[in-house]
Amino acid sequence: MTHKIIALDLDGTLLRSDNTISDYTVDTLKKIAKLGHQIVIVTGRPYRMSIKPYKRLGLGGPMINFNGALTHIPETSWTGELNVKIDKNYLFEVLENYDAFETDFLASEYQKNFYITMENRQLIPPEIFGVNHITDDMRLIPEKITRDPNALLMQTRAHDKYLLADQIQEHFQNGIEVDSWGGPLNILEFSPKGVNKAFALKHLLERLRKDKQDLIAFGDEHNDTEMLSFAGTGYAMKNASKALLPYADNQTKYSNEEDGVARQLAKLFL
Repeated sequence: MTHKIIALDLDGTLLRSDNTISDYTVDTLKKIAKLGHQIVIVTGRPYRMSIKPYKRLGLGGPMINFNGALTHIPETSWTGELNVKIDKNYLFEVLENYDAFETDFLASEYQKNFYITMENRQLIPPEIFGVNHITDDMRLIPEKITRDPNALLMQTRAHDKYLLADQIQEHFQNGIEVDSWGGPLNILEFSPKGVNKAFALKHLLERLRKDKQDLIAFGDEHNDTEMLSFAGTGYAMKNASKALLPYADNQTKYSNEEDGVARQLAKLFL
């Protein structure tokens, strides 16, 4: 059997709603990895928010963060690393349209740190930034933004985050990518133009000398559309957004709360 690259989104896909991974899923994925298949986390989350599931699965290879803006091997120097940035001027313009975009908070994300607006500090869940507490030194003020970020992360109170994403892209004349996170939070993520999960996976497959027909991908949200379209086989989760279904080859029988990824992979490989 040809060894596969298995690309897994986190929120709403591999992770349950409490951000955990079941023992069954861990054991199943480790068995599949022992067969020679490579499991790759592909997420909108930054590195610091995805290292815990990465380590829980016992992974040692590449991981993709920021919806494709960062491809790397955690804590390792790797010649295949790809680190793409978004022009910081987009951040300044989002700040100028803060109220028009119905923003709760906006974060400027980097590989190792972030800055965040704090007008609604009580609405910021520290865990989605991989920290225990939001502290004053994390406050986003324009004077701190001297480097281009990997991504911008915004929580909005808009009723329809998909419509807002389209409106923001139109505002910026499609000069950037705006996608939604899976899971219960009303989160939008801004990425550099042309950068998405498929962009990063294409780079990774070239480094690994694999064909996209060797790629199996699982996702649940709008930011997984390119990945599922690109993969040789793309699975939308049972709980997936309806916006994703046209891009998937199949849909899992079980949701993220029911170990849907592991059950489907066990059916394929074990």
